[in-house]
Amino acid sequence: MPVSILRSLTCAALMAAAAPAVQAEGLAGSYLAGRAATYDSDFAAAALYYTQALARDPQNPLLMENVVFAQLAMGKAELAVPVAERLRQTGARSQVASIVIAGGRAADGNFQALLDRDLEREAIHPLVDGLLEGWAHIGTGSVSSALKTFDRMAEDSSLKPFVLYHRALALASAGDYGGAEELFAAEDGRLASLSRRAAVARVQILSQLGRNEEARETLQEAFGSRLDPGLEALDAQLQDGETLAYTIAPGPREGIAEVFFTLGAALNGDTANDYVLMYARMAASLRPDHVDAILLSASLLDQLGRYELSVATYKQVPRSHPDYHAAELGRAEALRRAAKPDAAIEVLEQLTREFPDQPGVYVSLGDLLRQQEDYAAAARAYDKALANSPEDSGSRWFLLYARGICHERLNQWEQAEADFRASLALEPDRPQVLNYLGYSLVEKSSKLDEALSMIERAVAARPDSGYIVDSLGWVLYRMGRFDEAVAHMERAVELMPVDPVVNDHLGDVYWAVGRAREAEFQWKRALSFIDPEDTDGEADPERIRRKLDIGLDAVLAEEGAKPLKVANGG
Repeated sequence: MPVSILRSLTCAALMAAAAPAVQAEGLAGSYLAGRAATYDSDFAAAALYYTQALARDPQNPLLMENVVFAQLAMGKAELAVPVAERLRQTGARSQVASIVIAGGRAADGNFQALLDRDLEREAIHPLVDGLLEGWAHIGTGSVSSALKTFDRMAEDSSLKPFVLYHRALALASAGDYGGAEELFAAEDGRLASLSRRAAVARVQILSQLGRNEEARETLQEAFGSRLDPGLEALDAQLQDGETLAYTIAPGPREGIAEVFFTLGAALNGDTANDYVLMYARMAASLRPDHVDAILLSASLLDQLGRYELSVATYKQVPRSHPDYHAAELGRAEALRRAAKPDAAIEVLEQLTREFPDQPGVYVSLGDLLRQQEDYAAAARAYDKALANSPEDSGSRWFLLYARGICHERLNQWEQAEADFRASLALEPDRPQVLNYLGYSLVEKSSKLDEALSMIERAVAARPDSGYIVDSLGWVLYRMGRFDEAVAHMERAVELMPVDPVVNDHLGDVYWAVGRAREAEFQWKRALSFIDPEDTDGEADPERIRRKLDIGLDAVLAEEGAKPLKVANGG
């Protein structure tokens, strides 16, 4: 599989990066600035700097390729096309230029030019090249040639599912809905499980054949009974007896857009995000209403850290589109990651008004409010999520757990404990719930035997979780089993060496077993790891300093707690 365009940098470029700063002027300066911007996925800056460099060295293939990629990554394929054509004329091979050129020809309706491509120099990917040929034949009016192309490609078993999917789409675009459904119905209907769009394509094709009930059954089989707003809209149309329009690939241009999206979606998660972005952006460029391509592009930009560009891309989905709520959820997440929580909360609160029965919206809002430590508002959001979730929903355990955390932070322990226990009733072995409830009981010196049992189960499930191992050491300490606590607490510090709470706990355990000098060392470490701006952290710097001044026993006495020797039976 081809790797990211970023890896096309030559040895000469790497040498230029190491050159003295005095040489970074003119061409070299623009190139190095563009290269740095590319590594940061700052596509706007990369396009600017590489264009400046290209103005000084207009025949440089590497600069052309980087300009083409940066423009395409920004969603400006129309600006990438002329540079890609210039690059092709140099005789250099470039996958991104070939993508842009093929997309440009499809956008112009020049399907014969696609058929005449020189694959020795303009190949993209075996799947893409073959599917482009098939759809180009559709564009020139030769359905039979297209089907022959698809049949030839389907002989490769690794490509067959994707090829049959596009063969079905092509038949539907030609009005042969019966032939398209025969392909979808073959092999127990597995073709529709390729993707969400494949399932929707079959639903639309069945509706075109007047088989709305079968179309509804296909929806249920593919997505279950809990449909998102976009799928609910389809189901409502089917239930009302409407004939769904065939929109997945009604013509050759849309079919070619689907080719690029098909490969991008297939590669997503298995290769570099910037590489996948090329295909997603080209699909959306060819078809601005391809919401799935827009959503994929925005998600990739978010993952690449280009939050403003991600937010702008999500906003391309119109409010009238059934998947608008999915785009707004993505936009809120990009705003959160861009350190704009207030804007993200505003987006989510507006969504709750527009989609008041969608639990996922309330979950996202609750999670964000909890991160912002607005626990009362977060608990209310989780209330709404639970009220709108079916009793058999697999997410109810998490909603109860998250709401329990909010109640615990609000010092509403009875409600918190009830939520944690209700969560465990649904999922008895969830280590994070076992740990949270167990640790909370330890902190309250309540039901220590039960707390120990819970935490031991959590450790068995997550032996490499520093937080959970710390909880085990801490409950043993609180039970007066100091010698047993040492090994677990030392292991927790190994797993989380710079966590102030874990280091503070280890200091207390060392003190309890008579290792005072080591205890003081751990307390000092804990102090060094405390963020001075974190005023709500569990590690209390003043208390730690007091322990360093007078010792843990004296601090416990000041707090009215039993001294350790009493807890230890001394």
